[in-house]
Amino acid sequence: MVMMIFAVNSVTFASGAFRMGDQGSEVAEIQGYLIKLGYDVMADGDYGPSTVDAVKSFQKTQGLNVNGTVDEKTYRVLVGREMPEVNRGITSMARRLTSIAMQYIGTPYVFGGNSLYYGIDCSAYTQQIYAQIGINLPRTADVQYEVGTPISRSELLPGDEVFFTTYTYGASHCGIYLGDGNFIHASSSRGVTISSLNDHYYSTHYIGARRMF
Repeated sequence: MVMMIFAVNSVTFASGAFRMGDQGSEVAEIQGYLIKLGYDVMADGDYGPSTVDAVKSFQKTQGLNVNGTVDEKTYRVLVGREMPEVNRGITSMARRLTSIAMQYIGTPYVFGGNSLYYGIDCSAYTQQIYAQIGINLPRTADVQYEVGTPISRSELLPGDEVFFTTYTYGASHCGIYLGDGNFIHASSSRGVTISSLNDHYYSTHYIGARRMF
């Protein structure tokens, strides 16, 4: 299997919610308020699955939108004040995801394949890579395109899933964005490899992206 080293640049952007993968003192504060209410989380500043579950339970009891993210309304009800601006770099989850994804560079492409070692297709590849960080996706690209949060190309961050229309109408190919215009995917001609969104083929077949965490 071919080994490659790929650097993911740091990116900072503003967002309207604290969500899975975020880290820091603000997350620890949110966890502290959840602990006071009896929820089983640790105030470790790492917004992981247990924090998502606690937030969902809190949102349900308060009649809020149950999505596991602490948006402005959830923050106001939980903490009792207006939410500060959320400044976020590349999350630890995104780093883990892209690091895991690149471990399989060189895996052969097999249409309908499900093996990260012996042969896999594009959507099985993304499904299995996301599963390794606890995110369950549907099996095929067209259905994966229906989940997550739609984002524009200018909003792309490492860990986002990118989609293309290729052999059939709609989303029929997918990969994981790495940063700097590059993405990793199971290519029918090259197996698991890194390509550029700026390549003529991919730029003309690109149809959108989804943020899965």
